[in-house]
Amino acid sequence: MTAQLDYATLQTIFARFRAANPEPKGELHHTNAFTLLVAVALSAQATDAGVNRATRALFAIADTPGKMLALGEEGLMQHIKTIGLYRNKAKNVIRLSRQLIDRFDGLVPSSRAALQSLPGVGRKTANVVLNIWFHHPAQAVDTHIFRVGNRTGIAPGRDEIAVERALEDHVPVEFQQNAHHWLILHGRYICTARKPRCADCLIADLCPYPEKTQ
Repeated sequence: MTAQLDYATLQTIFARFRAANPEPKGELHHTNAFTLLVAVALSAQATDAGVNRATRALFAIADTPGKMLALGEEGLMQHIKTIGLYRNKAKNVIRLSRQLIDRFDGLVPSSRAALQSLPGVGRKTANVVLNIWFHHPAQAVDTHIFRVGNRTGIAPGRDEIAVERALEDHVPVEFQQNAHHWLILHGRYICTARKPRCADCLIADLCPYPEKTQ
């Protein structure tokens, strides 16, 4: 496992990320906390672009838990059938919509524990909602962040929880809010799984990854 980078190096890395992209945004389209929660839940094992295509028409007619329940599981499946695991995801979205109404007055809760109590909502999904909607510096570790964190030494860890903790413990606080956005985008477009674009990487000189490409 790559060793954890030191504080000064992390400061330099995230200062470069911030200079290149001062206000990074998540790529899932949403209009409120509920549509964000649903979009993130649908994005598991799917691309953001694919989710956005499926939810464009969906969110125009079902942007609250009540409207989603009125649409129903069968109606929802017709909108999201291009997304992987759509049957199970539809079932979870309908169930979480019901629980939001029954337990949270129709509002998306703002604690990780409450979010994770909802059907189909894991820690990563909860952290995305906490970060993007509630502006809490939660670190949502997906496959991109896990790869980048370990390759670069920004946040090494044997599992997603360890990488999340490394980000929380080591990334300077002024970068915490946007850290997971920068790392997701970096992993998605530059530090890719099979052929990382090291020649285009703005932190290549600080990265200890031994298999850099030219």
